[in-house]
Parts: sequence; C-alpha cells; structure tokens
Amino acid sequence: MPSRRSFLGLAGAGALAAAATSSPLLAAPAGRRSRAGAAPVTDTWDVSWIDRVKGKHKVVFDSPEVSDGAGLFRAIMWADQLKEVYGTPRSDISSVLVLRHAAIVLAMNDAFWNRFNVGRQVKMKDPGTRRWYAANPLSSTPAGTPPKFASYTAPAFVADGGIILACGLAFEQVVGRYAKEDKLSHEDATKRARENLLPGVILQPSGVFAVLSAQEAGCSYIMAS
Repeated sequence: MPSRRSFLGLAGAGALAAAATSSPLLAAPAGRRSRAGAAPVTDTWDVSWIDRVKGKHKVVFDSPEVSDGAGLFRAIMWADQLKEVYGTPRSDISSVLVLRHAAIVLAMNDAFWNRFNVGRQVKMKDPGTRRWYAANPLSSTPAGTPPKFASYTAPAFVADGGIILACGLAFEQVVGRYAKEDKLSHEDATKRARENLLPGVILQPSGVFAVLSAQEAGCSYIMAS
C-alpha cells in the first residue's frame, strides 16, 4: 500500500482521480466507563471515547511510526471503501487511530512542527514544493488534491466521528522539548504541550493502554504504520 504522501502526490497530479481543546484532553466526566462498563477511579484521563465505539464495523489503527501519516490515511480509506463497496453509513463505523512512539509528533499542531523543525527531523517533504514540511501534514491536504481526498486530514477525520488517541508516555518527549527550550517546569511545559495538540486528540496513559482499550471495546486490530 502506498504511503499517504505518495498517494496524495499522485492524486494531486490526477493519476488517481479516476480511481475509485481543552478540558476533554485532561479529564473524563465522572462516571464514564473505562473498560467492561466500569467507572474510572481517577479523572486524570479522558476515557469517554470508549462510549463512542459503536456500530457493526470497529477497528483500531495502531500507528507507532510516522510513515508519512499512513495510519490516518488507512483509517479514512477503510471507512470510505466500506461506504463504496457496501454502502455502509458512517454511523455504523467506529475508527480509532492510536498515535504512539515516534508517531506522537503527528498529534501536534502546525506551531509545534514549525518551531521544532519536525519535518526535517522525520524526513517528510511537501510533494509539491519538495521542502521539509513546516506544518503537520495531517492538518491539511496539499494544494491540488482532488475533492474526493480533501477529507484525508485529522480535523476532517475527527469531525466525521473518528477517534484519535495519543500515547501519554511518548508525549513526555514533547513536554521535554518545551521544558528545555522555554526553561519551564515540568508542570508548565506539560500545559504548553497540551495547548499545542491537534484539536480533538485525546491523550491516554500510553499507546498500549489505548490500543488494548479499543480492542476491549470490540475493535479489530491492524498495524497501520
């Protein structure tokens, strides 16, 4: 399967045109289940997303590597193909994307990518300009992308009912960057790092916790990056 970057690059060229913020990041409402119908014993983590895993088709896309954003690409493509092949409504699809390990940078906003030169670090170039990405490529699609693929972004995925979870352990690397560069305490650096998460991303204790919780909620598993 092609990477998201190569796919969108081809799509932009027309080769595939004929083919086919806050508080929810910090705390869960009291009494929301965490697993097997049990209420969480702490409000540190938002596990209310589990209640949104419904419908006949449920999959968790495990994304430990950046891989040009392939995890998100595959999560959206799967839902699109269910609709194309079976006419499955979006309301009957639950798609959970877990960003962990090296892929944690994909959970961060454009300001973070620009400031810390993430594009160069993860070797991701804009297929149009051939320059290192100065913004998170999952936050928008490249210029010239056909309308059919305009929804292949994190904001569109979340707006369409998709769930994006981020590893709290890997997120400490992000916190560390702010602590070092801005000379902040761990508490203040954590606050700043959370402020720079992509809208809709939900932090979890770890990526493993997120993946296994999704499976317990009935999701099939696929390694997506």
